[in-house]
Amino acid sequence: TEHQSTQHYNVAVPVLRAIAAISGIYDIAVGVSLTLGRPLLMWVFELPAPVPAIHADLNALFVTVVGIGYWWPYRDPVRHRWYLWLMGPVLKGAGAAVFTADYVLRGSPASFLTFAACDGTLAALTLWALAADRSPSTPSRPARTAGASPRR
Repeated sequence: TEHQSTQHYNVAVPVLRAIAAISGIYDIAVGVSLTLGRPLLMWVFELPAPVPAIHADLNALFVTVVGIGYWWPYRDPVRHRWYLWLMGPVLKGAGAAVFTADYVLRGSPASFLTFAACDGTLAALTLWALAADRSPSTPSRPARTAGASPRR
């Protein structure tokens, strides 16, 4: 069942659950803002309209779906820790690095560093919680007896 994998709670599991909730809300908020609040974002960040608009539309879709995906690790952070690894340290960490590099190398607006800071913070917190968590990633299985066939 769903809760079998969370029976081996560690102090970090509630933290992983909180990080999944915060990350999911953050990503959905960014996606919805890119979709419904694009004029406001353009004004706040002093940006021209994206050309072609499909790039912003696809980014909005992508980040919203990533945010929705956090539902599963929120419900069961032990079973779905792979999602936390992939979308936290890997995606958000790389995103923070790309935002920062683009600012330094191509002169993107300094306001973009806000996203670098948010993504980088969430990536670091997720990495810290995942490294601190010692829960097994799958429920323990009964040991097989010697010579027993794996098929039944």
